[in-house]
Amino acid sequence: MKFLTRTIILLSVISLFTDLASEMLYPIMPVYLQSIGFSVLLIGILEGIAEGIAGLSKGYFGKLSDTIGQRRPFIQIGYSISALSKPMLALFSSVYWIFICRSMDRVGKGIRTAPRDAMLSAESTPQNKGKVFGFHRGMDTLGAVLGPAFALLILYFYPSQYKLIFLIAFIPGALAIISGFFIHEKQSAEKPKAYPSFLSFFNYLKNSRPDYKNALIPILLFALINSSDMFLLLKAKQSGASDLNVIVLYIIYNLIYVLLSFPMGALADKIGIKTTYAIGLLLFSLTYIGLGFCNQLSQMVIIFVIYGAFAAMNDGLAKAWISNTIPKEEAGTALGTMTAFQSICTMLSSAIAGFIWIKWGSEVLFFLTGGTAIIITLIIIGLNNLKPKRILHY
Repeated sequence: MKFLTRTIILLSVISLFTDLASEMLYPIMPVYLQSIGFSVLLIGILEGIAEGIAGLSKGYFGKLSDTIGQRRPFIQIGYSISALSKPMLALFSSVYWIFICRSMDRVGKGIRTAPRDAMLSAESTPQNKGKVFGFHRGMDTLGAVLGPAFALLILYFYPSQYKLIFLIAFIPGALAIISGFFIHEKQSAEKPKAYPSFLSFFNYLKNSRPDYKNALIPILLFALINSSDMFLLLKAKQSGASDLNVIVLYIIYNLIYVLLSFPMGALADKIGIKTTYAIGLLLFSLTYIGLGFCNQLSQMVIIFVIYGAFAAMNDGLAKAWISNTIPKEEAGTALGTMTAFQSICTMLSSAIAGFIWIKWGSEVLFFLTGGTAIIITLIIIGLNNLKPKRILHY
C-alpha cells in the first residue's frame, strides 16, 4: 500500500484507539440512559444537542487551523478532551452531568475532526483519496468492532455494571493521547494577523465555489434524515432483541464497515465518488425500510450487514468528495464547514426522530427516512450530469 504515509497510519491508529473507547459505550448508552430515567425523546434531544455543539466547534476549529497553518495541536487537544470525558460519565447519573460529559466528548471531536481530515487530505492525491479516507475510516471503525466486543465481555462477567465500562474506556483513550505526540508537522513561519470569529465559517459557505456547494447540498440533505444510530439500536430492542443481542448486532454492523471501508474507497477511486456515495444511500434506504418491517433476529442480522455496507460508502467518501473540490489551503475550513452543518442537521434530525417515534411510532419514522433517502439519491444522480467548474477527480 504505497499510498500509506507515516502520518496517515498514525492518524488511523489514534482514531482506532479513540473509537474503541467511544464504542465501548455507544451500544450500551441508550440502555443505560433508559435505566436511569431517560425517555426516547430525551435521548434524541441529548444526542442532538451534543452533535450541534460538536458541529459549531468543527467549523470554527477547521477555520482556525487554516488560519494558523497548524493541524497537530488541534488533533492532540481534541482527542485528549474526549478521552477524559468518558470516565467522568461514571461519577454521577443526573441529566445535567450526562449532558456535560457528552458535550465534552463532542467538543473534543469538534476540535480535532476538520484539522485531522485536512491533514489526511494533504497526505493524499485526487487519484487515491478514496483509498486514504477509506483506510482511515476502516481503522476508526475497527475500534467500533473491538469496543462493543470488550463491552460484551465485561457485561458477561459483570452484568449491568455499566459504570465499570465507562471507567475501563479511559485506557484506550489514554493510548490515543500518547499516540498523538508522535505526529510530526512543520511549524508555520508566519503568525496570523487576525483570528477568525466563532461563526466565521458561515461566510465560507456563502463565498465558496459552485462545485463545493453542489457536493454539499445532497450531503446535508442526507444529514437531515440521518438521525443517531441509537434509534436503530432501540428499534432492534423494541423488536425483541436482548441487550446482548443489540450489542452483537452493533458489532456485526461495524465489522462489515471495517471490512468494506477500504474496498469501497478503492471502488470510488475507480467509478467515481458520487456514484459510490449514491449506491450507499440506496443501501441506507433499504436498511430503514427493512428495519420497519422486521421482527426476527435473523432479519435484523441481514439488515445490520446492509447498514455496514452503507456506512463504508458514506462518511469517508463524503469527506473525499468535498476535499476534491477545494484547494489544500482551504481544507480545514471547507471540511469543517461541511461537518459543522452535518452536525447541526443531525441535531435537528435526532430531535425530530425522537418526536416522530413517540407521536406516530417507530415504523413511521423508519419508512419516512428510507423513502426520503431515495429522493436524495435521485438528486445525486442529477448532479452527475453537472460538469464541475474546477476540473478535479470525482
